[in-house]
Amino acid sequence: MLDLKLIRENPELIKQKLEARNLSADSVEKILALDIQRREYIGEVEKLKSLRNNVSQEIAKMKKEGANADDKIADMKKVSDDIKAIDDKLAEAEKNIDTILRDIPNIAEDSVPLGKSSDDNVQFKIHGEKASGDFKYLDHVELGKKLDILDFGIGAKISGSGFPFYKGKGAILERALINFMLDTHKGNGYTEVGMPFLVNRESMEAAEKVPKFEEDMYRTEPDDLFAIPTAEVPIVNIHRDEVMDAKTFPVKYCGYTACFRRDAGSYGKDTKGFLRVHQFNKVELINFCLPEESYAQMEEMLGHACGILEALNIHYRVVNVCTGDMGFAASKQYDIEVWSPAEEKWLEASSVSNCTDFQSRRAMIRFKRDKKTEYVHILNGSGLATSRLYVSLIESNQTPEGKIIIPKVLQQYTGFDTIG
Repeated sequence: MLDLKLIRENPELIKQKLEARNLSADSVEKILALDIQRREYIGEVEKLKSLRNNVSQEIAKMKKEGANADDKIADMKKVSDDIKAIDDKLAEAEKNIDTILRDIPNIAEDSVPLGKSSDDNVQFKIHGEKASGDFKYLDHVELGKKLDILDFGIGAKISGSGFPFYKGKGAILERALINFMLDTHKGNGYTEVGMPFLVNRESMEAAEKVPKFEEDMYRTEPDDLFAIPTAEVPIVNIHRDEVMDAKTFPVKYCGYTACFRRDAGSYGKDTKGFLRVHQFNKVELINFCLPEESYAQMEEMLGHACGILEALNIHYRVVNVCTGDMGFAASKQYDIEVWSPAEEKWLEASSVSNCTDFQSRRAMIRFKRDKKTEYVHILNGSGLATSRLYVSLIESNQTPEGKIIIPKVLQQYTGFDTIG
């Protein structure tokens, strides 16, 4: 969440930043009005508490001297009632401020391009060449069926549409991708962690996933546990409510999880095979660092994600995501998109985001410097999600006969060099 002080001191800037995200700036005026009210309540209640303390001392002195203090005691009973009434109003004002703050996204960094949708994202890097065989490329669903490595029908029978099912060498290839990515990122200085796939509401709130996006999440009853939409959630919460040691920064984690998303409101979007699924695998990268280093760390993280694709010889591009398409918690976001030769379009396979202190403020993740407590900056990146990467990999590496050539870096993990 944003710092209330930042909104109070820079209201016009925050309004401009919200409008750049194509959002109404009305929330700023609402917060400012509530904040004025809140501070008035604080002033009133502090005066009354000071009065009560002073008179309480007078009452104690009068009793000690044998004087009658009934009138003053009665007066203080009314003061106490007034304090409670104002405290209740203060709590309500703070609750209303918090509710509005939960709906305000992070503010975009100045280098983020202005725009309304993904059409306005700015490409700034492209790597490799499109697969250009003189044959018709089968799409990943056709390949999966022909080679008996993917069966979305079985996944639908077991769970419903949008749940993949891997078979034989297809399952081994998926596991190989995950292990290759984890090993590579460990070599880049990330500490591997294994984590729960179900988290409590406090963890989802700390990562700024609920209540804003609750309808997109799978939730269990009666435990109020959420199936994680990304490993970002449990990893961010490793240091929730902590004061971290600044000498250890940057603190970098990587971890594999399955990810679960209902994607409410996705009706009408691409639904074939891996193009839109409710469960997918992902290796996540998280970085806790000093505020002044976060944008440099972001570039490094982007390089680590791109390095995976370059090792796999995947044709990809990187776009600087515009204000209207950027994630809720991000101040700046890069999307990495891989090429599908069968679909003849780019598919998002990773996002790398600098969330600055937006999540750490909610999660109370801090560090001390020069006797002052500051909020940690948190970055996240997919390193990478396997689903659309899998699409690009098997489509780009197919032969005219419909076989799949396994990239050399994966062969030590798969134990085979071709499928088919």
